[in-house]
Amino acid sequence: PRRGRPCSRASAGLALLWLLVCAPGDAGCRLLTVADLFDRVIRHSGRIHSLSTALYEKRFPPRDNELGKPARKCHTSGMLTPNGKEYAQKIPREELTHLILKLLQAWKEPLSHFNQHIEHHQELPDDSLSKAKQISNMVHELKTGVEKVTEKMQSMGIISNSLNGMASSEATGLSISNEANMMSDSDFIHCFRRDSNKVQSYLKILKCRIMPENSC
Repeated sequence: PRRGRPCSRASAGLALLWLLVCAPGDAGCRLLTVADLFDRVIRHSGRIHSLSTALYEKRFPPRDNELGKPARKCHTSGMLTPNGKEYAQKIPREELTHLILKLLQAWKEPLSHFNQHIEHHQELPDDSLSKAKQISNMVHELKTGVEKVTEKMQSMGIISNSLNGMASSEATGLSISNEANMMSDSDFIHCFRRDSNKVQSYLKILKCRIMPENSC
C-alpha cells in the first residue's frame, strides 16, 4: 500500500546515512570505514547519555538521590551485563555486540510508552517533553547505526555471523517492557541513563578491541 512507502523510504534513507560520509548525491561521497562507523555510533550514544542526564537532573534534583534510598530495580537488571572495563574486555566480540543491541532493543517499547505517559503531565516544561521525545528517536537511530556497524564487521570477517538470530532480542525487549512501564518516572530515567552509559562504554571497548592501534 502507498501509505507504507514513505516510512520504508525514510528507514532506508536513515540506514544509508549511517554508511555514507556525506549526504547522498554530494560529489565525492564515499562509504564509511568501520572506524568511521564506530566513531559515529559512539558520538551518538554520548549525546543520548548527555540528554538523559540533563533530563534526570532537571526533573529530579539531588535531593531525590539521597543516601539510604532503596536500590532501583531496572527492567534490564535481569540481563547479564559486565561491570567495568576489565570484565567487558573478556567477553567475545560477538557477545558484546549482541548485548549492545539487546540493551537498545529493551528500551524501544518502554521509551515509546514513556513518551505517551509524560505527555499527560501538564506540569512538565516543554523542554523536558522535547528531550524525552528526542531520546526515543535517537535510540532508534542508534540501534540502526549499531546494526550497520555489525553488518560491516561481519562482511569484513571481524566477527562471525552468529548474530543473525536477533529475533531473540526482539522478544527480550517486548517481554520485559511491562516491567519498565511499572517504574516511577524517577527510576525510569535513572535506569535509562545507567544503560545508555553502558552502551557507550561497550561501544568504546568494542572499537578498541577491534582496532587496538588506537590508544585506549
